[in-house]
Amino acid sequence: MKSLLAGLLALLALPALADADAGKLYADHCADCHGFDRLGGVGPALLPENLGRLKPAEAVQVILEGRVATQMLGMGDKLSRGEAEVLAKHIYTPLARIPVWGETEIAASRVTLTPPESLPAKPVHQANPLNLFTVVELGDHHVTILDGDRFLPLNRFQSRFALHGGAKYSPDGRFVYLASRDGWVLKYDLYSLKPVAEVRVGINTRNIAVSSDGRYVAAANYLPHTITLLDASDLSPLKVIEVKDENGTSSRVSAIYTAPPRQAFIAALKDVKEVWEIPYGDTAKVSAGLVHGYEKSKAGARPVQSRFPLRRIVVDGILDDFFFDPAYAHLIGASREGKAQVVDLLAGRTIKSIELSGMPHLGSGIVFQSEGRQLMATPNLKESIVSIVDMKNWEVVKRIATPGPGFFLRGHENSPYAWTDAMMGKVKDTMTIIDTRTLEVVRTITPSPGKTAAHVEFTRDGKYALVSIWEMDGDLVIYDAATFLEVKRLPMKKPSGKYNVWNKINYSSGTSH
Repeated sequence: MKSLLAGLLALLALPALADADAGKLYADHCADCHGFDRLGGVGPALLPENLGRLKPAEAVQVILEGRVATQMLGMGDKLSRGEAEVLAKHIYTPLARIPVWGETEIAASRVTLTPPESLPAKPVHQANPLNLFTVVELGDHHVTILDGDRFLPLNRFQSRFALHGGAKYSPDGRFVYLASRDGWVLKYDLYSLKPVAEVRVGINTRNIAVSSDGRYVAAANYLPHTITLLDASDLSPLKVIEVKDENGTSSRVSAIYTAPPRQAFIAALKDVKEVWEIPYGDTAKVSAGLVHGYEKSKAGARPVQSRFPLRRIVVDGILDDFFFDPAYAHLIGASREGKAQVVDLLAGRTIKSIELSGMPHLGSGIVFQSEGRQLMATPNLKESIVSIVDMKNWEVVKRIATPGPGFFLRGHENSPYAWTDAMMGKVKDTMTIIDTRTLEVVRTITPSPGKTAAHVEFTRDGKYALVSIWEMDGDLVIYDAATFLEVKRLPMKKPSGKYNVWNKINYSSGTSH
């Protein structure tokens, strides 16, 4: 964050050309691909909110030299370094107003890529469709579909810029849904290995969720401040909800999740002290404990239940990171001040505050049984610990020291071990393995010395653990989950999320939901 701020301040301190000059440079060299409004086109949106992964100084180099494995060509033969710096300053300048991106714009962006009637009834490959992995390779903007039995790629295709690593699947595991930070949502068929449809749900999107009945896809947007609801069959827009609290304060949406037992989406809000629940099931199935909205029918005869009614849950502070217990009866939300709240979803109120120092990453928490207790474990983005919480009394029972602050923590029902990284600290190349029976560290491994190791995911049966080497010249390293011995290594370009179909659709207690 400090380096980003320093780079941005350096750009802002440059001798400024007139706005018209910066605008003309942009119009002449950038608008055709990125849109005259900077909202994106063939290329990604060029807005501060969408450029978080690119430091301002790096943006200058991209303008001059281009970006590998993309359509972005270097313009060093057309622009001086000074002009490139002016352009970089321009794209890091916020827009004067929040752009409109509603149902009309969403519907106009939707494209059918493979007609549904042409999709095969059975997989065209020999792999087990429930033991596939969707691997997001951030380095060159590609996605690899990996056979989880033979550890062989089945297909590799180009993705949108800055794809979110958290793939989501239809309940039967046939389709995978992927979202980019630019707001593009792709539906991809794991039987035919073909894209089905694509739509742009927002300008800056955080993540997506798929309803447990497979009918809907929900998207959480930073820009504009909306939640977009889609028909999962063809990605057509069904509803766009403007996000404001009861006092009218607008808010970004940090994330959205599906809560299967409640047949509802749960949204984390970045700027207001509310948690939103949006039921998607039939009235009879979602009525208990929920507050429904109503709207007049077209005939005007009597009220009818609103589609996707909204339930507001007022909480004690802003919670932008969530964890759920297996029954989805409780939500555990974290603020960035080291506080966590336990929210009873039925009662709709906070029932407990947990002291979790540092910056717990609850979205990557796991659940496991130990000595008859159901425990939750969460990594920490600022402190070198993994916190263990007893889910009966919501008390911290242990803090396990690790080599550095971590982002991801993973386990599996068939394995007694949980794996966590230290990618947020100085010792980025280590993985720490914790015995969930004893709550002790049993092994620390270094898959690739000097290179960032991150994000473990298990195979369907829990016998193998896959580790990402998060570098341009990275790898996917497969380990025997019982012996911790390396089995295979696949070269990849900065592999990020790599979620297993079976684990995701069965809501494994060892992976994020």
